[in-house]
Amino acid sequence: MKLPHYLFVLTVVLSFSKATYAQEKNVAVEEALKQGKIEDQFDIVIKKSGRYQDYKVIKQVWVNKLKANTLDSIKTLESKLNETNLQITKQKSTITGLEESLAKTNENLTAVTNEKDSMSFFGASVTKSSYMTIMWLIVAGLLLFLGFFIFKFKNSNTITLQAKKTLAETEAEFEDHRRRALEREQKVMRKLQDEINKQRKAGAK
Repeated sequence: MKLPHYLFVLTVVLSFSKATYAQEKNVAVEEALKQGKIEDQFDIVIKKSGRYQDYKVIKQVWVNKLKANTLDSIKTLESKLNETNLQITKQKSTITGLEESLAKTNENLTAVTNEKDSMSFFGASVTKSSYMTIMWLIVAGLLLFLGFFIFKFKNSNTITLQAKKTLAETEAEFEDHRRRALEREQKVMRKLQDEINKQRKAGAK
C-alpha cells in the first residue's frame, strides 16, 4: 500500500477513536449530570472539559444542565428549609403550649398544696401549723378553765361540807339545848304542880 493510503487509514482510525472517546466522555458527563451531588457534577464537568491555555472550555449543554441541576438543588434546599422553618414554628408553638400547660399545672399544684396545707377556721384560711397551734391553745385554755372550775368546785364543796358540818353541829347543840330547856320546863312545871297540890291540901284541912 502506498503512504497516502496509510495516512488516510490512520486519519480515519484516529478520527473514529477521537469520536468514540468524545462520545464516551459525553455519555459519562451526561450520566454524572443526571445523578450525584452538585459538587461531584462540577468536578466531573471541569475534569472532562477541554483546555485552552489557562482556560477550561466547557460545553454549553453541560453548563445549562449544571445550572438547571444547581437551581433544582437550591429549590429543593429552599423547600426543605421552609419545611424545617415550618416544623420549627410548630415546635415553638407546641413548646409554648407545653410551657403554658406546665405553668398552669404548677399553679394548680401550688393551689392544691396550699389548700392541702391550709384549713378553714371560722371562715378564714389558715395553715395547718397555725390551725394546730390555735387548736392546742384552745385545748390548753379549756384545760385551764376546767382546772379552775374543778378547783372552785372542790373549794365550794369543802365550804359546803364545812357549812353542813357546822349546821349539823349547830342543830345538835340546838336540839340538846331545846331538850335541856324542855327538861327544865318540865321540872319547873312539876314543882309548880307539886306546890299547887300542897296548897290545895293545906286549904282542905
